[in-house]
Amino acid sequence: MTAFDSVEEAGKALAAQGYLTDDRLATMVFLMTRLEKPVLLEGPAGVGKTELAKSLAAATGRRLLRLQCYEGQDEASALYEWDYGKQLLYTQILREKIGQLVADAPDLHDAVDRIGAQESVFFSERFLAARPLLEAVRSEEPVVLLIDEIDRADEALEAVLLEMLGEYQISVPEIGTFTARNRPYVILTSNNTRDLAAALKRRCLHLFLDYPSAERELDIVRSKDTGLPEALARQLVEIVRGLRELELRKSPSISETIDWARTLAVLGVDELTAPVLSDTVSVVVKYDKDVRKALAALPRLVDPNAEVPETLHGHGHGHAHTHTHEAPKVSADRGSRSFGRRS
Repeated sequence: MTAFDSVEEAGKALAAQGYLTDDRLATMVFLMTRLEKPVLLEGPAGVGKTELAKSLAAATGRRLLRLQCYEGQDEASALYEWDYGKQLLYTQILREKIGQLVADAPDLHDAVDRIGAQESVFFSERFLAARPLLEAVRSEEPVVLLIDEIDRADEALEAVLLEMLGEYQISVPEIGTFTARNRPYVILTSNNTRDLAAALKRRCLHLFLDYPSAERELDIVRSKDTGLPEALARQLVEIVRGLRELELRKSPSISETIDWARTLAVLGVDELTAPVLSDTVSVVVKYDKDVRKALAALPRLVDPNAEVPETLHGHGHGHAHTHTHEAPKVSADRGSRSFGRRS
């Protein structure tokens, strides 16, 4: 598939891969495929930015290429490198031929000139090791290129990206310019750890992905067949949304909501109580300080009328609750923007 014929078709194709979208996200995907422009997805970690690229590749039958960005990354790991080991091997194999080439050279200077004249042989496509960006441009088949967590890379890498994102081409000084025969679908993701360059943003369609509404997240949990009963799944989604309001170092992602639902189903839980949730909260909360905050908040998230101490001592697997609380009624949607996605 080269492009979607409508916004509705884009949404349905992604849903068939288990990725639920709302109209804004489906529209953005449709425009990306029709305008052949990169898409920059910004938002908190765990809202489905990376998963969109995977689902788009599956929905369109394209191969997925991924550039995972990190601090201190150089352009060679993103663009290309020369295979020096292969060049050296060929030099050793062709030693006799090189010897013949310089055999009648009158002096060292002339011998060097003769060898230098053959430099293009060793700086050709034969010895070019393509990395994700160049591979996406050179690919004979159309691909989906995921440039993941671009905000983690240094600003220098952003500059390297500009030519590729603007013209879908990459210049290799020793060879020339490679231009994509089949323009890749390009998705860049950012967790907003730093501001991105305006020049990069100008080349992209843009969408901010936030955590989904309660109903959308419940739809996602349902679609994963976690085994947790409907009423408990609805209550669990509300509890996770409450945890996200605690200003944790790392808020629970949608995939972690699904993992928690599966965990509770495996344990055969038939009622969500503070002790049960405290014993399993590490499924969604990953840092010690966050765990302490979560343990202190869980009784009120389970039962808004619960009386708990101002400070809850202990962390990890321990908790200070010796009684259970009745499960609350599901509260109203807290108004989070609705961007559905899978894990």
